[in-house]
Amino acid sequence: MRACFLAMTVLMAACAPEGWNTLEKLVEQDAEVKTVESGLEFTFLEGPAWHPAIGLVFSDIPANAIYRLASGGGITLFREQSNGSNGLMFDHAGSLVMCEGGAGRITSMEPGGEISVVADSFRGMPFNSPNDLVIDARNGIYFTDPRFGGDADLPQDAQAVYYRHPDGQITRTIDDVEKPNGIILSPDGGRLYVADSSEPLIHAYKVSETGLPVDAFVFAVLKETERGADGLTVDERGNLYVTSSVGVQLFNDKGHYLGTIEVPEVPANVTFGESDLKTLYITARRHLYTLRMRVRGVVFPLGAEPSGAL
Repeated sequence: MRACFLAMTVLMAACAPEGWNTLEKLVEQDAEVKTVESGLEFTFLEGPAWHPAIGLVFSDIPANAIYRLASGGGITLFREQSNGSNGLMFDHAGSLVMCEGGAGRITSMEPGGEISVVADSFRGMPFNSPNDLVIDARNGIYFTDPRFGGDADLPQDAQAVYYRHPDGQITRTIDDVEKPNGIILSPDGGRLYVADSSEPLIHAYKVSETGLPVDAFVFAVLKETERGADGLTVDERGNLYVTSSVGVQLFNDKGHYLGTIEVPEVPANVTFGESDLKTLYITARRHLYTLRMRVRGVVFPLGAEPSGAL
């Protein structure tokens, strides 16, 4: 098993008030970023999602497939012909909700294996290429809809963020982020974070009573890179984990930089898993990586009870 030592960049003491988290305090002592060996050849890994009854699932976008890492180890093919699936997340019922970027839609795979369409159009036109998603406590779905690899002939007139209300209604909620990518909620569900892949910014919004994001502000600026952010996740303390060209960057809930987890390949996305929710899973190009943490992660949707077994 290949491994690399954790590399950290920590705020200068003069800038870090006593009592704040630091990356060193969040990572388990002597923990290393480790490669999950599988014997399989992957192309571009994305969209990791954890479910206690299933384990970890993740997308290989160019391979048009979703894979599963069981809790006991071993990676197996989970779904073929996934329509270029990217972001994944389990809902309250244990169904796997998938951003099918190649088909311009959001679908759901029920515990029995049946696939249904969740959202496939806005104002009568298909989506550009749904990228990532997060599900709230009401089973509403926020998802980003950029286009990578050329912006010509976009079905939609904006690269935007949408909210699928629990009743199925679709609302375009954010259209002023140039290329929205990763998306996640705060642990209490009161704040929505959106990564911008066109510039090194993380945008944040207050979540209104109707579920719609309001009161936008720039939450954080990435360090040591001029490139944009990608995937997002959060831990129980409200710290935000952001995949970037230099590694997984961490910010506390005030937007202050805590350090960077260096990964052998450029990471694309990140989530927490295992029974104690203290294993950080990182999808990065051709490999899946893990890092043991002292802090628990947050698995959405909030308040969901473990159920289902796909």
